[in-house]
Amino acid sequence: MPSRLLLSALAVIALLAGCAAPHPPLPTVQSVELPRYYGTWYEIARLPNRFQAMCASDIRAEYRADGDRVSVVNSCRTADGRLERAEGIAKAVVGSRGAKLRVSFFRPFYGDYWVLDLDADYRWVLVGEPGRRYAWVLAREPRLDAATLDALLAKAAALGFARQAFVMTPHTAAGR
Repeated sequence: MPSRLLLSALAVIALLAGCAAPHPPLPTVQSVELPRYYGTWYEIARLPNRFQAMCASDIRAEYRADGDRVSVVNSCRTADGRLERAEGIAKAVVGSRGAKLRVSFFRPFYGDYWVLDLDADYRWVLVGEPGRRYAWVLAREPRLDAATLDALLAKAAALGFARQAFVMTPHTAAGR
């Protein structure tokens, strides 16, 4: 009897796993020249996530070389005006030519950070992860023109991200 129950449970799990629609592979850009990527990026839009829940405005990320790694410093303003900071590291995934990074703010845990679209002049970028739970539109300036933002959100939707779930990030003069 216990083995019959185990077989039934395995059959149900297999059936449910077959029902889940896995995402197709997530394409990245061909390559990212990390030295050109270094510097300050302003968040223009994001899919909401728990690790940025306290952020109300002025969200930005700063990347710089740190030996064979990338130093990452994220900052934002909370609703009461406090500045929050998180420091982490990133490592380029071997063979990705810089288009895929593994980022950690809580070592030893790393998350995927894949560059999905990137301006030739490194003025804006669309970043996401293969599960389509997290995505960001970043730019070198705190504002991005509406046509470019719309095109990036359309690309995100075409890649399987929930376009309607993106939230816009306000930037104040104090956040620059």
